[in-house]
Amino acid sequence: MSSILSLTPTDFPDYELIDCGNFLKLERFGSLITIRPEPQAVWDTSMNTIEWEKRAHVKFVPKSSSSGDWQKLKSANDRWNIKCKVGNPKSENRSEIQFRLGLTSFKHVGVFPEQAVNWNYIYNSVKQLKTKEPKFLNLFAYTGGASLAARAAGADTTHLDSIKQVVTWAKENMELSKLNNIRWLVEDALKFVKREVKRGNKYHGIILDPPAFGHGPDGEKWKLEDNINEMMKNVLQLLNQDEHFLILNAYSLGFSSLILENLAQQNHKAENLEIGELYLEDNFKKKLPLGAFARFRKAK
Repeated sequence: MSSILSLTPTDFPDYELIDCGNFLKLERFGSLITIRPEPQAVWDTSMNTIEWEKRAHVKFVPKSSSSGDWQKLKSANDRWNIKCKVGNPKSENRSEIQFRLGLTSFKHVGVFPEQAVNWNYIYNSVKQLKTKEPKFLNLFAYTGGASLAARAAGADTTHLDSIKQVVTWAKENMELSKLNNIRWLVEDALKFVKREVKRGNKYHGIILDPPAFGHGPDGEKWKLEDNINEMMKNVLQLLNQDEHFLILNAYSLGFSSLILENLAQQNHKAENLEIGELYLEDNFKKKLPLGAFARFRKAK
């Protein structure tokens, strides 16, 4: 039986969701405050537009469904750094990871702060494994928050994304975090896991955070509802039988955590299975949903 959770980061001083609504969110990343589109924020804002623009440094102005420009409302750098501690907030045994952020033409800045919940889960899970240097695989890895958490905890870490520039960005984050020896791959995730199954390779920890739509480096098409079942059937075969953990995220409108539960359970009896939603809470206590998750771990 699975437990159902709603999770949000509780110890991330360099990030703040100030307000959200009217399909927008007002956020602070370190010292820089942004206004960005948010399709799930269908309610009213708590502050008015004038207050938002007084506080913000930059505002993203869409030009199409996938790109746009940043309007500078006051002086701001295009690149800056933030920090985040990973591990159990109640423990002194924690590590600090760092991110180089930037204003991109596709509205992102280089980090999904709600994922800090998963970084803690990864760090703690790696620390609890009995294997001396457990193998960890990060699929659809973006700028590498999960990879940094796993490596900081001592895992032999493989980071895979289909976009070369994003992998280069993740390398910068590794260096900022004073880590090393992460294995970098620019590949199509589904092709890679199929080859790993044939090779008989196993991992002690895996996270996959697939987009709704995407393309591999050679034009391979990814559509979440069409490909996630095949992906999960292969990924489950890559788990070490004795001890392992897995996280599956889905940020797609209408994609229920119950779907992820079924995917995690098929042909595999997941132990300690948790499902639910990741969210961020703004300063007015409004909760912004940011994706469903399923996660489980098996200990020796």
